[in-house]
Amino acid sequence: MRVSPWLILFLLAQAGEGQPSQPAQAARAWRQGHEHAIVAEFFNLLAIPNLASDVPNARRNAEAIVKILEKRGVKSRLLEIPGAPPAVYGEIRTPNARRTIVFYAHYDGQPLDPKEWATPPWQPVLRDRPLDQDGKVIPLPEAGARFDPEWRIYARSASDDKAPIIAMASALDALNAAHISLQSNIRFIFEGEEEAGSRHLGDIILANKELLGGDVWLICDGPAHQSRRQTIVFGARGVETFDITIYGPAHELHSGHYGNWAPNPAMLLAQLLASMKDSDGRVLIDHFYDGIEPLSETEKRALAEAPNADEDLKREFALGRTDGGGKTLLELLNQPSLNIRGMSSARGGAQASNVIPATATASLDIRLVKGIDHREAVRRVIEHIRKQGYFIVDHDPDPETRMSYPKVAKVATRESGYNAVRTSMDLPISKAVIAVAESARGPVIRLPTMGGSVPLDAIETILKVPTISTPIANHDNNQHSYNENLRLQNLWDGIELMAGLLAGL
Repeated sequence: MRVSPWLILFLLAQAGEGQPSQPAQAARAWRQGHEHAIVAEFFNLLAIPNLASDVPNARRNAEAIVKILEKRGVKSRLLEIPGAPPAVYGEIRTPNARRTIVFYAHYDGQPLDPKEWATPPWQPVLRDRPLDQDGKVIPLPEAGARFDPEWRIYARSASDDKAPIIAMASALDALNAAHISLQSNIRFIFEGEEEAGSRHLGDIILANKELLGGDVWLICDGPAHQSRRQTIVFGARGVETFDITIYGPAHELHSGHYGNWAPNPAMLLAQLLASMKDSDGRVLIDHFYDGIEPLSETEKRALAEAPNADEDLKREFALGRTDGGGKTLLELLNQPSLNIRGMSSARGGAQASNVIPATATASLDIRLVKGIDHREAVRRVIEHIRKQGYFIVDHDPDPETRMSYPKVAKVATRESGYNAVRTSMDLPISKAVIAVAESARGPVIRLPTMGGSVPLDAIETILKVPTISTPIANHDNNQHSYNENLRLQNLWDGIELMAGLLAGL
């Protein structure tokens, strides 16, 4: 097995660093004696189905998390508004608190066909290595036995995003056992709709502004750097999703009788999508990159100091080339992107038939960086489609409309997008978070922007509070796909980080 040179450098750096902070040491000692109990509690939470649209199970998740918090002495309750899964709120009040820290995570997960999983998504299992390395399901060791830190837990939301919830709970156990006092007021907010676009998060915040204010929100979501070093991220991309549907004949036609005559919507869609990007992946839509807020000198320096894992990732993902015209992955995360999430038209593979399809649809997402409004980004795409000769509709066109225009496209937005946010690394609270994280976990990687999207815009706009992300999951966790997993060492490291943040800020 090839070992990443960045991992070797990190281990050497760790060996030369001083001892972890007292909270991190307490968390490590406590965890080493309670690994079975931690994983068992995690398995119980992972076993509850957690789609935001599944109302009864969303409530089961929320109520289970309330019990997890109350077991640690955290005063907790549900925050509810009509039409949304309940959010979980918890609070620890500290006498003479120096500040108020809000910890955010979400308990809902991505919807995917369970049949695509090697094992059912809500039946958590432990494997002795990654599944793509022939990892086998193994039983949980008996209480008192040690867990191999390279073992992996496979379940929906094992990494995204129930792991931080268990890490925080375990960190509280460790701090309580070691009689380590907190310095700040602590608030927890665990959302149940993040994977569905956080449609109601703004409403929940508006209805509970007094409860949810603070000096900083720590966003406990996302993966750490590919080198496995602890990462602190000061922003996240915004996102907007939409579907494009192209129309052909009123119903499928025989490809022999009508091929070369009836326009094929699948081919038209392919040509339209191809017009949006060049061979290096640069988006060709007019004004697509207009408005990007430049990085500060501190942010540029942090990027320059971060490890470049591109060559390792190319081998890991079996990529012969990458987009971006020579730019690194970390550089490209600070630019907007246009992605095809999926395409459909008629049928494929063994189910394919010799037809000209009636329609073709592509689902796309735009990942946004600070300075570009998500609504404006979609308008730019729509204008590009119009320039390719399409009449644009926002609903299925009737026959008269389809016959009146040579090319018709429906663009349907999800109406759940939000803008990117980036917190300055030079703020006092930013420096404090970095210092505490490094005292717990050694030198950290600082990044201006997370590649994924988290609803930071609602938090900052309503509460006027900075947000900083403290991810703990492994980068190869299959986030948003089947066979999602969490490497145990990432959970152990996360417990130490959470203990440091809870007691050190």
